[in-house]
Amino acid sequence: MADIQEAPAADTVATEAVRERPRSELARMWSRFRKNKIAVVSLAFVAILVITAIIAPLIIPHDPTAQDLRNRFLPSFTDASHPLGTDTLGRDILSRLVMSLRTALVIGFGAEAIALFTAIVIGMAAGYRGGRTDEVLMAFNDIMYAFPSYLLTVILVVVMGRSTGAVILAISIGSWVGQARLARAQTLKIKSFGYVEAGRSMGAGGITTTLRYILPNALGPLLVATSFGIPAAIAAEAGLAILGLGVAPPTPSWGGMIIDGYHDVIGRPFLIIWPLLLFGLTLLAFTFVGDGLRDAFDTSEEDR
Repeated sequence: MADIQEAPAADTVATEAVRERPRSELARMWSRFRKNKIAVVSLAFVAILVITAIIAPLIIPHDPTAQDLRNRFLPSFTDASHPLGTDTLGRDILSRLVMSLRTALVIGFGAEAIALFTAIVIGMAAGYRGGRTDEVLMAFNDIMYAFPSYLLTVILVVVMGRSTGAVILAISIGSWVGQARLARAQTLKIKSFGYVEAGRSMGAGGITTTLRYILPNALGPLLVATSFGIPAAIAAEAGLAILGLGVAPPTPSWGGMIIDGYHDVIGRPFLIIWPLLLFGLTLLAFTFVGDGLRDAFDTSEEDR
């Protein structure tokens, strides 16, 4: 009699079933993202920055705009009530750093959200409609691309004023062009896929087809571009502040703190070290997160 093979144990079968179960696309993206350890650490740092900015008014030790001329230029770590010292007007540096973080993130996220929306509307309309619509929209895109974006931002700030909203709008107007080209390229590629053709054959209109079939599959590269655009927008505001065109006082901003500390950098370097340090770390963190997102959306290699 032939040997009778034993049936696999029930728990072994269950384990193999779980192991072979296909993972969701989100799980696959996270698996690719977490392979980049620097990106994971940067994402945690960005999360801390965002939470700090949200609760900033609750955690700052002093009013960031309150002046105390009797306690000007207190060095860092010499006064318990002002851990990082005070500036030229006696304002608490720690409180101003935290509120400047809030200003920077509002400008960065706000400007890139507007730029992303504009890029999606123009780029996908051009790519999907084609023909005369594509020619007109891309001609407008080329005109905007030829004009120096930072110069355009400066002109818009001069015209619209130095409020936070005006700075956000000015930066966004100067930064959507590259994303629009990317959105158009993604639309041209995806609209020829079989599932898009199937949707059209079932009666889906242009807007429905774009929103349901094209946009979800084109969003990955656009989000990667946006993740790199956020630190660029933050840096743009700092550059405007150095030119005297940043967010108007008394709203704190890193650019304003840097330009204020520059005048006393020789004798009191702590005035400029702290905003430069946090500014640089924030830009690096967003850049590394962008690198991680690029890896997460890259499906060219099989997961191991």
